[in-house]
Amino acid sequence: MADRYPDIPGAKGPDGTSQDAAEAIAPTVSHLRRLAMRSLEQLGEATPLEAVAISGVTRESLQPRFSELRTMGLIEPTGARRRNPSGKSASVLRLTDKGRAAL
Repeated sequence: MADRYPDIPGAKGPDGTSQDAAEAIAPTVSHLRRLAMRSLEQLGEATPLEAVAISGVTRESLQPRFSELRTMGLIEPTGARRRNPSGKSASVLRLTDKGRAAL
């Protein structure tokens, strides 16, 4: 599975739970990636949690898509960081030219 990432959702750990979750989300991953990109388009730039907040879907469904989109070259970090509600620092992301063209 790891050799096909980001084409298919990634999974971690040897117990199979993560693999099961990746397989379960796979049918909706294209839609979720577009939703993540549209959220960034709407905001201009945002942390993943800021984009999740306006998306209408759960963090667990959408946040991993940002890593996939970065690997695909569709979004990129701006270099800025902001605090999440948890107090942890998060990268601010934006669409790349390739990402804007994909929308």
